[in-house]
Amino acid sequence: MQEPQAPFPRRATPALRDVSPVLERITTRLAVRYGRSFTRETVERYVEECSWLLTAKARVDNHLPVLVERFAEQRLGALARGMGLSPKPVPEVLFVCTENAGRSQLAAALVRHRGDDGIRVLTAGSAPGTEIDPVVLRLLAEQGLDVGGEFPKPLTAEVVTAADVVVSLGCGDACPVLPGRRYLVWDLPELSGLDIESARAVRDALTTRIDVLVGELLPTRVPRA
Repeated sequence: MQEPQAPFPRRATPALRDVSPVLERITTRLAVRYGRSFTRETVERYVEECSWLLTAKARVDNHLPVLVERFAEQRLGALARGMGLSPKPVPEVLFVCTENAGRSQLAAALVRHRGDDGIRVLTAGSAPGTEIDPVVLRLLAEQGLDVGGEFPKPLTAEVVTAADVVVSLGCGDACPVLPGRRYLVWDLPELSGLDIESARAVRDALTTRIDVLVGELLPTRVPRA
């Protein structure tokens, strides 16, 4: 069982003095799931840090435990794959924008649809917002799609380490550059504040670029329309 080493410095997270019963249950479930890769102490630290990161931005906490568990699971899974502790059967793409509420979420949903289960997609934000932009939900609904269980979350080291392709949609210099990864910069306007026709144009531009990317990552498969 290995203790993970951060591939680059991570900001310090204050330890929680009293771990709530909810966080204890989350830790127990994830410790069982990732027990072959990480110690319970490592899992507990990740759960506490995810709780701290999401609580700092949360407007309401009704669904916060669910989001904390999803966030911690994403990070631990990415860490295990990035360290070679668990299989990585498909290529991984990370979409990063500022708030992780607009372009990155829209792009991720489009890739999931076109790549089906052949591409793992993650998203993050350099300064994450509190909720997904309603225009993203509308643009996807027009095509019969949705964001699934996604939510805005901060950029962390693990998802970058696990990614094969990192697509920046306006995160500036916040995204660390690691060797062995392909980096793309898609310069498209933010969706916030756009009229619906302009937002649709951004979606169509994303779709064109995504079709090319999916074709490169899955050359033997035909992207779904």
